[in-house]
Amino acid sequence: MARPKKNRIVGFSPEVSYFKPRGIPLLDLEEVKLTIDEREAIRLADLLGLSYEEAGGEMGISRATFGRIVQRARGIIADALINGKAINVEGGNYTFVDSPRKFVCLECEREWEEPCGTGRPEGCPGCRGMQFRRILEPVE
Repeated sequence: MARPKKNRIVGFSPEVSYFKPRGIPLLDLEEVKLTIDEREAIRLADLLGLSYEEAGGEMGISRATFGRIVQRARGIIADALINGKAINVEGGNYTFVDSPRKFVCLECEREWEEPCGTGRPEGCPGCRGMQFRRILEPVE
């Protein structure tokens, strides 16, 4: 029996969820599906430049799992760009989190919040230390 997939934490939801090549009628297009958690992986790794370990932490998954998700997402996007396919962003295993993210500094023990979708904090606002971790609250 396969292990159930763990929901991935997604902190950003843009209004746009469909992309198509210009000049080709929608009826003539082949479509690929990019899941919402795959789009989040691309955002964290390629747009924000987070390491796989940092990005995995943002999504509440391991570095290895994050690597598999981002590799699959890049393949889907490459197929669409090279072969002129539409990209439909929907579905996946995710939990959308729009509440602020909480962190704790491992050096001065200060706790603070950061808004969703802003990437990894630049340091503790108290001591400017770089040794901190996210406080993950249970998903209901």
